[in-house]
Amino acid sequence: MSSYRPPKITSSEITPQSLYLTRRSLLGAAAGGLALAAAPKTFAAALNAKPSGYVLTEKQTSKQDVTSYNNFYEFGTGKGDPINNSGAFKAQPWTVEIGGLVGKPQTIDIETIFKDFPMEERVYRMRCVEAWSMVIPWVGFPLSALLDRVEPLGSAKYVAFETVVRPEEMPGQRGLFQPMNWPYVEGLRLDEARHPLTILATGLYGETLPNQNGAPLRLVVPWKYGFKGIKSIVKITLTEKEPPASWNVMQSNEYGFYANVNPAVDHPRWSQATERQIGEASGLFGGARMNTLPFNGYAEEVAGLYSGMDLTKFY
Repeated sequence: MSSYRPPKITSSEITPQSLYLTRRSLLGAAAGGLALAAAPKTFAAALNAKPSGYVLTEKQTSKQDVTSYNNFYEFGTGKGDPINNSGAFKAQPWTVEIGGLVGKPQTIDIETIFKDFPMEERVYRMRCVEAWSMVIPWVGFPLSALLDRVEPLGSAKYVAFETVVRPEEMPGQRGLFQPMNWPYVEGLRLDEARHPLTILATGLYGETLPNQNGAPLRLVVPWKYGFKGIKSIVKITLTEKEPPASWNVMQSNEYGFYANVNPAVDHPRWSQATERQIGEASGLFGGARMNTLPFNGYAEEVAGLYSGMDLTKFY
């Protein structure tokens, strides 16, 4: 894989390999969340894989903030609800059904995913449509590798994703008032799904994904707003037509299907020109507002996917 460096990051800012490898050797000792001691052995072994080259030297958001401040409406609509209400959720055993316009449809369990797909750490920016951001060290593998396994047909143009529905384990999915229609669904164009930056994450900070962050498998597309990163995936379907996406279906005037990070296009109720990075140093929101980068700083890698589209318009 070719080395990746986001825009405006100089060679002098790239973490030295020796320091990076030392850091990785210490990751397994970290506590909190779903620790490696409770993880599948295949996952622990995967963390010994070579560094991916997708590394930022921007200050990483603390694990505490990443695992306690996020949106996962299946557990509730408050930022702290996912961590507070996900204790009963069972991420093992787990299977993912992959079908639609593919030559080899199959159902694959999470242990096989750990075993068959080499894991690597990817440090990515994450930008929420709500105008806050994080820098997160994910563990995962390219979505393209999974797609290659099922052999997409020539008629396939999109990839649809679906989240688990378990109201007995997910309090946000039960009761008279439901904030969304379940299951939560999302989609990408096939070329977006096959892009080298797009991964399926199985962990963060060197540990398996905590329940509140989308255990055991979630989508990460770093140039798009965070709501595209569907969590706890149970179904992947290749289609010819654009699939539904939950927020786009609910409020199409506010949440586009593409949802590329774009400081030039405001949300109808707030500006997207700047963001505030989550951090514990100055309370939950640390430091002054910073300018939002087009495509979240990944324009050099992905802008070509959208040639011919007017990026001053809402998508």
